[in-house]
Amino acid sequence: MTTIAVIGLGTMGLGIAQTYAAAGFAVLATDAAADVRDTALQRLRARLARRVQAGKLAPSDLDALVSRITLVDGPEAMGRADLAIEAVVERMEVKRALFAALESVVAPDAVLASNTSSLSVAAMAQGLSRPQRLLGLHFFNPAPVMKLVELVAHPGSGAAALARARQLTERAGKTLIPCPDRPGFIVNRCARPFYGEALALLEEGRCADEIDAAMLAAGYPLGPFGLIDLVGADINLAATESLAAAMQDHPRYHVFAALRRQVAAGDLGRKTGRGFLFPEKPGPAPGDAEAIVLRIETALVNEAGWLLAEGGTTQDGIDTALKLGLNFPRGPFEILAAQGREPVLARLQRLAAAAPAHLQGRYRPAPGLAMPHPAAGPAPGTR
Repeated sequence: MTTIAVIGLGTMGLGIAQTYAAAGFAVLATDAAADVRDTALQRLRARLARRVQAGKLAPSDLDALVSRITLVDGPEAMGRADLAIEAVVERMEVKRALFAALESVVAPDAVLASNTSSLSVAAMAQGLSRPQRLLGLHFFNPAPVMKLVELVAHPGSGAAALARARQLTERAGKTLIPCPDRPGFIVNRCARPFYGEALALLEEGRCADEIDAAMLAAGYPLGPFGLIDLVGADINLAATESLAAAMQDHPRYHVFAALRRQVAAGDLGRKTGRGFLFPEKPGPAPGDAEAIVLRIETALVNEAGWLLAEGGTTQDGIDTALKLGLNFPRGPFEILAAQGREPVLARLQRLAAAAPAHLQGRYRPAPGLAMPHPAAGPAPGTR
């Protein structure tokens, strides 16, 4: 039987273990903290009990799923793993040490994968004797529910390892989107303008309520501020700061003062009882809702264009990732196809002209936006 190893049994790691066990794989699981490790199956049963009570999972299926997960003391007991996935703390030195330990016990053709959302996979591979078998498998929370997994290849990732990771994870019901080993990968990178333009509008005097109401009216399941409140303003700030640092503080990743103030005030969203909007809900869309939507979508299109120009992904991949990872009703390149390049370019020019000096570079058009429509020529980033 194919065996999956999962290291790290917090919310994400336990969800990953559940995902593969539900697909029939044998799972070896561990955590450096004994109490987290020893309570993992109890926590999993409690989580799945709600599905049993709702009639969505038979008690026998719950027992079968849990029986496929074996808790072990550490990575040294994971020698029979075919695919080992880490979901430990986001610290490079911890992940490198873990992969070195795994490499010493697993078979030569076993695949090693990181669930990192922010760290360089190539940097993790440094020092490994077989760096070609390391890659990224970035799941989204909650892992058993979210279909998207970003498949991250660093320059030395081997085709065999990538194919094996894809095959096993697709058997677990996931949609894998290849993406480059670049800061933020696809979703976290391309999501920044969704929040950033909303924060820019807020600092220009618009209300969070109106901004979110406009996006809801355009078919988005949550507005930018509702999404920040759901995830946590502190988490959003950390992700924004991390990406800004990785991208040399480019204006497209500007950290807006309004977000810093929100975190400093402790109004982090649902987890603290108050956020940008929470516990209130957006009201009716304002009269200029279309202009708000067009501005935010223009920034989304531009960021997607910059990522595409860097290589390692596709228009369809970016669109699918954002629709699956953030439940967007349409992807950036679908927006571009519907609106046309000239209107998008014109809006970017107007935004740049109106922006303060330190933000004007935020609206510099991506290289592909000046190219012909894909139907009439090569896709952006392919020349």
